[in-house]
Amino acid sequence: MDVVLEAFDRYLFDYLYATFLPTNSNIFNHDVFKDVAWSANATTSSMAEAPTNYHYQPASQYLQFQPTDWAYQSQWPRDNAFRQLLSLYIITSLFGAVVYFACATASYFFVFDHATFNHPKYLKNQVSLEIRQALTSLPVIAIFTVPFFLAEVRGYSKMYDATSEGPGWWYNILQFPLFIAFTDFCIYFIHRGLHHPLIYKRLHKPHHRWIMPTPFASHAFHPLDGYAQSVPYHVFPFLFPLQKFAYVLLFVWINIWTVLIHDGEYVANSPIINGAACHTMHHLYFNYNYGQFTTLWDRLGGSYRRPNEELFTKETKMGKEEWERQTKEMETVVKEVEGDDDRTYLPDEKESKKVR
Repeated sequence: MDVVLEAFDRYLFDYLYATFLPTNSNIFNHDVFKDVAWSANATTSSMAEAPTNYHYQPASQYLQFQPTDWAYQSQWPRDNAFRQLLSLYIITSLFGAVVYFACATASYFFVFDHATFNHPKYLKNQVSLEIRQALTSLPVIAIFTVPFFLAEVRGYSKMYDATSEGPGWWYNILQFPLFIAFTDFCIYFIHRGLHHPLIYKRLHKPHHRWIMPTPFASHAFHPLDGYAQSVPYHVFPFLFPLQKFAYVLLFVWINIWTVLIHDGEYVANSPIINGAACHTMHHLYFNYNYGQFTTLWDRLGGSYRRPNEELFTKETKMGKEEWERQTKEMETVVKEVEGDDDRTYLPDEKESKKVR
């Protein structure tokens, strides 16, 4: 994340901090800030000197963003912990929203089968509700996520830049399956735990509001639910070495994958990959297929449910017979898990209009 932060500093934050917190400002001369705001870097008395003491060190030898004069004209130099915390929060919130909208919108228009709108369990105004839930949650998730990013930027993780700094060239390849295996293992148990009766209705139910999800449901979580399932991604580089650019690539890939398993395009009829078909079974029947990437831990944990064969044929996956079978079983499961179903379904709304 330090490479990303350096890029944002160069093209945005240096100018903003120099403009709103210039070196000749006395905004932070109050005694409170003398003891607190600069404890991570320097005393308040040295604030005016901070820019001259700051020396640019590129985050990577492969990609560098040379600073302009703006980088040396703020009370908060680039290496100030509070500036980094604020900058990383902005980046995380904005970048998360951009990736979410870009991936979900592309999937919605080019992959998602809009015939899903006619499913008996598709909600009234579902897309707008999904987007609202996601946009409400993402900024809150970012609050809890940023401390991980700050620790990484300040050198407390095991991330490395050059191959010579890591375990070796072989690890540049091994890190990807290791990351998938570790996070898949952790998320299975976190996700399954979120289905415990004492937790489900408080945290995980908002995501299960979508029985037939669209790509926009991918990030439509309760904030603590979304954060809990993201923790393994952020813990990994503190336990295992991870190349910096691999980390950014995996961060983007995770967001794309989260959209893919909610897009309703059942391509992966695989006993190993926990794709969209497996995840659709989870949204329909709740207590199956908790895994994120593979079916391994569901199989070992006795929670694997093979997707209906009808889902892999376009004519049958949207057929009346399949929908009726899904609806009948889903209604039984909802009563067991949630009690009364408080959702408002679009087909019900259509029928009520016909009656009027």
